Amino acid sequence: MQQDVTPDDIEALAIGAWILGTGGGGSPYHGLLNVRELVAQGRTVRLMDPMTLADDALVAVVSTMGAPLVGQERLVDPQNAVRAVMMMQEYLGCSFDAVMSVEVGGSNALQPFLIAALTGLPVVDADAMGRAFPEAQMNSFAIGGLPMYPQTLCDVRGLETVVAKVPSWKWMERVARKICTEYGSIAATCKAPRTGRQVKDWGVLYTTTKAIRIGNAVLAARKAHADPVAAVLALENGRHVFTGKIADVERRATEGFLRGIAQMDGLDADRGSRMTIEFQNEFTVCSVAGVARVMTPDLICVLDSVSGEAIGTETLRYGQRATVIALPAAPVLLTPNGLLHVGPRAFGHDLDFTSVFAS
Repeated sequence: MQQDVTPDDIEALAIGAWILGTGGGGSPYHGLLNVRELVAQGRTVRLMDPMTLADDALVAVVSTMGAPLVGQERLVDPQNAVRAVMMMQEYLGCSFDAVMSVEVGGSNALQPFLIAALTGLPVVDADAMGRAFPEAQMNSFAIGGLPMYPQTLCDVRGLETVVAKVPSWKWMERVARKICTEYGSIAATCKAPRTGRQVKDWGVLYTTTKAIRIGNAVLAARKAHADPVAAVLALENGRHVFTGKIADVERRATEGFLRGIAQMDGLDADRGSRMTIEFQNEFTVCSVAGVARVMTPDLICVLDSVSGEAIGTETLRYGQRATVIALPAAPVLLTPNGLLHVGPRAFGHDLDFTSVFAS
């Protein structure tokens, strides 16, 4: 089953995807502007139910790879996004039946829509994370032990690379990250193709409509002069973690990532406390007085306390009033193998995963 995506859907998707980005994935704003323009030109985009994919259908899995801070300066180019897919087709001698994002969080939720608008391919209502993560092996296809190669990367200057074969997902991350860094820490990519059967078995399904649903809840709350943060919590059975203002931010773009630490001074019920938020593109652990309050893979979302707009790791600023909330992770991420890929130790934190939703 396929349905046309409306301009209102795209607006809501950008808001919801930015929240699901957990601080990373890059701001969807530039991608949103591009999709708006393509739709205004008469391009149509269709969203496809993943369960209607034929088992032998071939799906292009796409993303922009790199540091979110660089994405603020290097504008999205729809033709470049398409080129990564064309490179994969040329390399394999295949034709894709559909396109999907590797992560629904941030700007990458809009990447397949750019490609769909220019190619006519339907967008699969699924991704491989249910959020955003910074590294190649941090996805449900890797957790399922599916092949990690080939992968294509390209940029606007005509740089093009095919990673033909690597021995492991970690090696794909190392090799592709090095290439991406040499490109200037941002590249359009097409990951290893997936069959319809693999998407149905190992994809995180219906995440695009989930992002649209979250975005619509925020928009409805704003229109009603209600609390958008409360609307998201109620819709997604989330947990309030902390309310405060940004007191300090230390970050650096290094090795293709945006890494750093933010400090929040508590307000309202949290007055007198200070929260430390650590990030690697995405928020990974939030602590108060050295005790972790919430950690990956639970979704750590930092939202503007008034508008409900997500705040990314690259857009954290001194003085922002923000509310930290947690949303539930996709079940595949919470399995023992999932935690090996995306739990706190996968990010270098000496912590055993404890979910805020376990209590």
